[in-house]
Amino acid sequence: MIQIKKYIVLIFLLTFSALGQVMGQAFRISLLTADPGDELYSAFGHSAIRVLDKASGEDYVFNYGTFDFNTPNFYGKFASGKLDYMLSVSTFAAFVSDYDRQGRGIKEQVLDLNSEQTDYMLEFLQVNYQPERRFYRYDFFYDNCATRIRDAMDLVLGDKLIWKDEVKEADEKTFRNLIDEYVYTLTWADLGIDLALGAVIDVDATPLQEQFLPDYMFESFARAEIQGDGPTRPLVKETITIMEFPKVEKAMEAFNPYWIFWLVAIVFTLITFIGFKKKKLFIGFDLAFFGLLGLIGIVVTLLWFATEHSATKWNWNILWAFPGHLILIKGLWSKTLAPWVRKYLLFALIMADAAVVFWILGWQSFHPSIIPLLLVVILRTNYLYYNIGKYRLTSQ
Repeated sequence: MIQIKKYIVLIFLLTFSALGQVMGQAFRISLLTADPGDELYSAFGHSAIRVLDKASGEDYVFNYGTFDFNTPNFYGKFASGKLDYMLSVSTFAAFVSDYDRQGRGIKEQVLDLNSEQTDYMLEFLQVNYQPERRFYRYDFFYDNCATRIRDAMDLVLGDKLIWKDEVKEADEKTFRNLIDEYVYTLTWADLGIDLALGAVIDVDATPLQEQFLPDYMFESFARAEIQGDGPTRPLVKETITIMEFPKVEKAMEAFNPYWIFWLVAIVFTLITFIGFKKKKLFIGFDLAFFGLLGLIGIVVTLLWFATEHSATKWNWNILWAFPGHLILIKGLWSKTLAPWVRKYLLFALIMADAAVVFWILGWQSFHPSIIPLLLVVILRTNYLYYNIGKYRLTSQ
């Protein structure tokens, strides 16, 4: 009788295990990677998770890259880094249709998860889609649509997931280098990003950190392995091209800051030379120039000190685009020369020189197009410092 009971229990366990494997095999989980788009918001690509129920044909996409436009004070929260993104669910057909309209290709990597791992992933997605858990505080570099999926894989597979990423010194890239790869042809957007983001992104990203970019995560998934639950196997069982569009070589915008800023530098060089010959200051040009730099400095300061964006801290663009330049306008505009004006000009000169030193030492990488602007700051503060007292009455 005892032997019969043992056989019954054994048969039950084997049957239950087989049913679990059948349930796990009924679902196929994949990583979807969408190509970058032409606009800034889509320039870095996108990642999502596909869940296909092979039995019923139900086909859904879990997407961590969505947000609610109806959020109260939407733009204020976005600017201050307090906007929450959320996990949303759509049909696979709707997902493909959306990217088809945008002309962006989609690649699928079918994951080789066993039944237990598949069930765990399904449970993870269902729990995280609950209203009280679907929202999260977005961070472009450390908590976005791609990193959420990477972290989910780490949780589901634990130490069985082995990222086969070798660190090679020649391949090391900073966070800024990585995003520059995607926006260098969008010159004004590239400039705006470099003005807004601080020295905290001028550090080498580890291979795991590089996965904040969907293309890099796609490559990491392709190299990864699952070990410890049987024979070692690749994480990705199959790679499928869902949709593909011809690659179009992107050209740099004709109207770009590179030649425009050099033109500005040439204009200031000419007026400085003419001013020196005619003993004039041409302060009107300085009022416009330093006024613009002061406004940029206010934005840099607010992003650094008044927001929760992690990447806008320690931004040394403030050395040349300084809010105090707006105060200089009052001193330059006044008919009487206040003693502090020359002191401030010397201060502004030292600050601009410090920006050059910070750049050379690699403490922060500035956008290349600002080189002529730095030269203008150095040139005009030098010229005004030594001549504003002598030429003041003839400068109008």
